[in-house]
Amino acid sequence: MFYQLSPLGDQAILIQLGEDINMANHKKVQIIASYLDDQPFEWMIEYIPAFTTVTIFYDPIKITQLNQRSQLPYDFVCEQLNNVLLGLTTGKIIESKTILIPVCYGEKLGPDLKMVAQVNNLTTEEVIDIHTSVDYLVFMIGFSPGFPYIGGMSKKIAAPRKKSPRLKIPERSVGIAGEQTGIYPIETPGGWQIIGRTPLKLFRPLEDSPSLLKAGDKIKFKSISYQEYIEWENDNG
Repeated sequence: MFYQLSPLGDQAILIQLGEDINMANHKKVQIIASYLDDQPFEWMIEYIPAFTTVTIFYDPIKITQLNQRSQLPYDFVCEQLNNVLLGLTTGKIIESKTILIPVCYGEKLGPDLKMVAQVNNLTTEEVIDIHTSVDYLVFMIGFSPGFPYIGGMSKKIAAPRKKSPRLKIPERSVGIAGEQTGIYPIETPGGWQIIGRTPLKLFRPLEDSPSLLKAGDKIKFKSISYQEYIEWENDNG
């Protein structure tokens, strides 16, 4: 497995697994994440998987207690990671799930749907059909709690980010930026083109797993009417 190690501040290390966002690098991220779940290092505080990297935060005090050779904490972590990663070519992939995401497109909940259609010389119905016809993959969670960076969107409905971001994007809004699609789990500023909204809560802070989605999960979008959206929201509010 190709990788490079580099320091990230004085309490974290970055494992770089490639440059391109693709399935090969995603699989390597998943293999490392699965290993860390099953066999966490004593000195590890947490790890963060991303598109092509895994960042591990470590406890320097714990390392000092474990270290028999007075190595610097970063050198100690490098040595331990090399011992694992050099032989880690295969492994268990973190179990994923497929989640159906209902979306009410356009109207009050998707103010930028018409713009996305115009940019691509399509009708709004064609944008919806394309957006719901693809099986997507969650590459990483980031930006805000539970925000999924989703791969697999068709280039036919790609659209540029807004030149001036909105100060408030309503929670659960579904957006497009470039060739990516994503969902805003909480209200936050943002520059993505908003094409709809889901009644499904992605960020649930009181639950054991506050993020509904995780890296490796698969997503399928389903178009619902505004009335269905309201009913779903009322039933789960």
